[in-house]
Amino acid sequence: MEETPDGGTGPAGAAPELEASLALDGGPSCIAQARHLAAVVLIKAKERCGIPVVTATVEIVQLIVSELVTNAVKHAPGPASLHLRTSGPLLRIELRDSTPHMPATRAPDPERIGQHGLEIVAALAETLTVEPTADGKRIVATLALDAPRA
Repeated sequence: MEETPDGGTGPAGAAPELEASLALDGGPSCIAQARHLAAVVLIKAKERCGIPVVTATVEIVQLIVSELVTNAVKHAPGPASLHLRTSGPLLRIELRDSTPHMPATRAPDPERIGQHGLEIVAALAETLTVEPTADGKRIVATLALDAPRA
């Protein structure tokens, strides 16, 4: 597992951009490390960029990251990576994995056990895209960090 947090700067007068990446090796600690990385990025967004990130937002981002990483660890046969990037108050969460299988949300079913991950991500993120890549797929979720949370 490799973690590379980095802070950059945007155009003059703009909030700095923050980036962090994590190579996922499929080990048992992947999900916890991804959640930790998400929290670190959000703390830096608050401290360095002045974005009013509240506890509920941290929890939502950690849940999105958990669901995406869990799916990659369970269903992708090879390497995967997580990349987080802020641009002003917008957070982009990108997960790349090695399976070309495109996930799809299923119809709500309160009796179904499991397989709700993409539904959860779609409900919490402002945007969600899934697209094929040459070596698997990329899933991108975005959300505003400064939006009020219940």
